[in-house]
Amino acid sequence: MHYLLTGATGFVGVPLVNRLLAEGHKVTVLSRNPEKSKRKLPSNVAFFAWNPEADLAPSPAFAGVDAVIHLAGEGIAEKRWSKKQKGKIQGSRVNGTRHLVETINSLITPPKVLVSSSAIGFYGNRGDEGLTESSSPGIGFLPDVCKEWEAEAQKVKPSIRRVMIRTGIVLEKGGGALKPLIPLFSLGMGGPVADGKQWMSWIHRDDLVGLLIYASQTESMTGPVNGTAPQPVRNAEFTKALGQALHRPAFLPAPAFALKIVMGELADLVLFSQNVLPKKALGAGFPFKFVNIQDALNAICKKKSEYPSVRTANSSAG
Repeated sequence: MHYLLTGATGFVGVPLVNRLLAEGHKVTVLSRNPEKSKRKLPSNVAFFAWNPEADLAPSPAFAGVDAVIHLAGEGIAEKRWSKKQKGKIQGSRVNGTRHLVETINSLITPPKVLVSSSAIGFYGNRGDEGLTESSSPGIGFLPDVCKEWEAEAQKVKPSIRRVMIRTGIVLEKGGGALKPLIPLFSLGMGGPVADGKQWMSWIHRDDLVGLLIYASQTESMTGPVNGTAPQPVRNAEFTKALGQALHRPAFLPAPAFALKIVMGELADLVLFSQNVLPKKALGAGFPFKFVNIQDALNAICKKKSEYPSVRTANSSAG
């Protein structure tokens, strides 16, 4: 197949490109800075420049394209949620998706499928409630952004299959939630957040990459699809599993009030409880590689030499 990707140089995009190429597919990338992107991706990828917030996507990039996977957007957890940052998050996702869909709808020969990223932020803070793709949206900034984001993807013409992957907490070294956590836990300074009872709906990055491809190739998959592992865990279980994977204690709690002071509204990402279940992915037969959190974190953390040890940190500090 011929794939067109946005967000191809990100934490999920790079391994997605590499897997598609390894499977023999052709890949075209839309990028703000094609020259910079070329340094991160293999030489057999085609590049086109695109500013998603301001412009329609370049129609020549879609020549011969079978599937579009749209991942581009301002990082949700990268900066404190100031009014300006909220605007960037909303604009990059809503306007970028709108411009992409408008271009696709204008093509004489459009792609067969659009797989657009979304997030489990759609559901908001839901306590112990089990959440599937048919569950109602939550209330607040992230649910509002996700609703608008998905609404734009839904505007693609009816002849084009559309899938919105509501991504959970993506786990892998070098980025995502584990980037700040692994060094902290490696020093024996990790522990549960607040009371540790909030649900965390996670997915190993390998499974997310696989699900994006599977969704693009599986005709029965349409509409919202939860991109989460089948076994969500409570925060206390997650922190215990990460400590065990790193052979470190994990008992130092992070009080909710302290997080709110330091992070502002961004603390919602770690304080909200979301028990999200991948009903559609399981129903479509997607083969999850990582179902158990301990197995996933063990696989990620098995190369312990890549992370600072207590001895190394103390030596350098002294």
